[in-house]
Amino acid sequence: MIEDDLLKAKVNLETATIAWRELQRFFAAGNAIFVAPELDLTQVASEMARDNAAQIQQWMEAGQVEPVSDEAAQAWFEQDAILWAVVIKPWVLVQEKSESEA
Repeated sequence: MIEDDLLKAKVNLETATIAWRELQRFFAAGNAIFVAPELDLTQVASEMARDNAAQIQQWMEAGQVEPVSDEAAQAWFEQDAILWAVVIKPWVLVQEKSESEA
């Protein structure tokens, strides 16, 4: 349990907002992962760090965690979007900021 708390705290500290334009190279390499707004970005990152394949598969099947689509990447580029992001090597997980954060 302490390990889980430490991992969550570490992920939380490493989560930040960043311009989508700064993440283009990760998208081009296929390493940018979309996290649906209804999910907690830090929880998804923690589960990826733990390699919890069953949970990640469930989110993927629900379309809540998936590679960033070309359409989303283009829209974010055109909007000069600022997103929440966290790195779980080799992946960069991204999530749109909520309306209240924008």
